[in-house]
Amino acid sequence: MEIGIVGLGLIGGSLAKAISQNTDHTVYGYDISDQVVKKAVLLDAIEQPLTDKLLPQCDIVIVALYPQATIDYVTEYASLFKEDAIVLDCGGVKRIVCDALIPLGEKHGFLFVGGHPMAGLEHSGFTYAKKSLFNNASMIFTSTRGPIESMSKLKDLFTSIGFTNIEITTPAEHDKKIAFTSQLAHVVSNAYIKSPTARVHAGFSAGSYKDLTRVAKLNEDMWTELFLENAENLTQEIDTLIGNLTMYRDAIENDDSETLRELLREGREMKAVIDGEIF
Repeated sequence: MEIGIVGLGLIGGSLAKAISQNTDHTVYGYDISDQVVKKAVLLDAIEQPLTDKLLPQCDIVIVALYPQATIDYVTEYASLFKEDAIVLDCGGVKRIVCDALIPLGEKHGFLFVGGHPMAGLEHSGFTYAKKSLFNNASMIFTSTRGPIESMSKLKDLFTSIGFTNIEITTPAEHDKKIAFTSQLAHVVSNAYIKSPTARVHAGFSAGSYKDLTRVAKLNEDMWTELFLENAENLTQEIDTLIGNLTMYRDAIENDDSETLRELLREGREMKAVIDGEIF
């Protein structure tokens, strides 16, 4: 197949490298930075720059931009996509994107599928892109009214570059779950590191500190957009966390060992259940 990738940051660049180096497909790429495109060609991540002339040849177009930029790009180039082409996004929220672009695809004859590769690093940009980023990761697709052959084509492509789990869900269900599994974790990590003690903790930290603070080093432009576009789900998760933390705080402040022990037991057992362990 001929595959176009729009946006050669961490995700788009890693997809370009993985597809180019692990499959026989031809990959074209576009990025707002001409230097990034040239580097991608030199590193064999893409065959050549994705142009308006090449776009209509692409069987699959992967848009690895922020959600609103994805909507803007697909809307602007809708008339250039090949008939029956698959257009897939990689953004962290799905409702706003799918609501805008699924009808647009039906109007112009291409199939839009919402996608979310569950992989990443605390760094961003093509410099950190690597073909192994998706090894053993999950790939999420939104349900579609398109032919089953199209979804099979996507499944085959993404499993060929390292993904080992494919999930199909609705845009609304995706956004609800991702508010907990990803967005809340970034909020907590970013808020946790703001303690005054963070500046003087050297020599007193180990794995738990590193695990909890890893994603505090985030891209504030991207995450601001993602948080606000999923505000209802995320604020519910934050409220739940605040309620839970308040119970722990009260038990500690009141020297209530019985309640504290019960809270800790519940958390331990919940983790064991989620991980499929026996406690």
